[in-house]
Amino acid sequence: MNKAIPRKISPKELHQWMNEESNKPFLIDVREDQELMIASFPSQVLHLPLSRFSFWSENLSKLVPLDQSVVVLCHAGIRSLNFGIWLLEQNLGYQVWNLDGGIDAWSLDVDSDVPRY
Repeated sequence: MNKAIPRKISPKELHQWMNEESNKPFLIDVREDQELMIASFPSQVLHLPLSRFSFWSENLSKLVPLDQSVVVLCHAGIRSLNFGIWLLEQNLGYQVWNLDGGIDAWSLDVDSDVPRY
């Protein structure tokens, strides 16, 4: 059986998409609190740390709009990829992209003011 996999999106592609007039993506950051304190994403995100999965997973459909494309991110793109796969497996109809290389790639390719760690 083939797993549904989120589409890859590069930092530069995401930056361009976020600057469009309409159809902006809904951003979910799955990193932990201390990671956000080191390097927050320079845009509004829904923070869903994976370590607190049991606290937010039951309310996911209330937290994440179905009418917006979703981009998930983490430090390097691995945790967010796994979260994106899980999100697609919920069969709620989400369109999911994973930020390739995570916040680290964002810092290298788009915004060097975001600290690397």
